[in-house]
Amino acid sequence: MSPEDAALDNPVWAALTGPHAAFAEVSGLAARYQGDTTPFAALADPEDPLAWADLAALAGPGMPVWVTGLLKPPPGWDTVATIPGVQLDGRAVRAVAAPDAVVLGPADVQEMTELVELAKPGPFLARTVELGTYLGIRHEGRLVAMAGERMRPAGWSEISAVCTHPDHRGQGLAGRLIRAVAAAVRERGDSPFLHAAADNTPAIALYESMGFTLRRRPDFLGLRTPDKKP
Repeated sequence: MSPEDAALDNPVWAALTGPHAAFAEVSGLAARYQGDTTPFAALADPEDPLAWADLAALAGPGMPVWVTGLLKPPPGWDTVATIPGVQLDGRAVRAVAAPDAVVLGPADVQEMTELVELAKPGPFLARTVELGTYLGIRHEGRLVAMAGERMRPAGWSEISAVCTHPDHRGQGLAGRLIRAVAAAVRERGDSPFLHAAADNTPAIALYESMGFTLRRRPDFLGLRTPDKKP
């Protein structure tokens, strides 16, 4: 396995100790994204108790954290949510620019957030838009579809926040934006990948029809750090 491929085994850590270091808060063997970018945290080695201790210290006692991978938290950590997922490799996807897509930025965050609340593609925070290129399609001035980049392990970029307004589904907007974001990723010399909930069958079918292939099945875990010892 090449180092580039291995980065996807622990993509949050690879991103925060690589291309996304500017968005990282790091403590020893643990790191997390700054709180207003995306809620994910990571461990250098999920089997190392010292890494879990560093993450607990970084987050603070009794605090929520999200991690991804094939993880087994040590005693004292509460699992509050488990979302089985899939990780899809997009190296075979045909990337094509979308001339009608517009670049989205901080001035568009309110509209983007409203669209996310309708379509529910996953977490999108006040500064998520800073993590990479975000593209949108407007209809009569209103943002009706978008997609962008989230985690950036070395050599890769995760396509994320893929969503379409319910009134505009079935027009192929999501697929066009995914290909357009993939084109931006490829221009930079990286390869696209993405995550999806394992039970989101329609989305996975769309991604596979575009050339994405299943790489692994990580879980997304919502955890609570151990309470402070008396």
